[in-house]
Amino acid sequence: MTHGATEQTKQPEQPEQPEHVTRRTLLRGAAVGGAALPLLAACGGGESDAAGEESSSASSSSAAAGPATVSAADVPVGGGAVIASAKVVVTQPKKGDFKAFSAVCTHQGCVVKEVKDNEIICPCHGSHFSAEDGEPVAGPATSALAAKQAKVSGGEITVT
Repeated sequence: MTHGATEQTKQPEQPEQPEHVTRRTLLRGAAVGGAALPLLAACGGGESDAAGEESSSASSSSAAAGPATVSAADVPVGGGAVIASAKVVVTQPKKGDFKAFSAVCTHQGCVVKEVKDNEIICPCHGSHFSAEDGEPVAGPATSALAAKQAKVSGGEITVT
């Protein structure tokens, strides 16, 4: 029964908001953000950025400090060796013909994992590159791996 008065719905009371952020809240936010940031960075970069013009992380991380070396015996014909610490990959597409490239995938900056059947393989999204010239042959990458200088001397390959 209404007698001209409108019925009001009672709203639940809102808890009071603190006027300052507590140390515990700040640390909890930092921990959550710190755990999520590396995950976001691993998947970051736009497709056009990462595939067309190498992403800035791929470009800047492809240059390692100083030359890298690997024994020629560790680079099989049709295969290769990834020197992850220097971010380079050395291949031997034909007997005695050694090539070197940046090991940083041009798709989204992952380091390639292996060389098999004359193809350099990135484990992140399945890109494959030619062991002969670093050009993409499969997967989402559309740009070639950056070529490096490979010098053979006394059974050792030095990449600069």
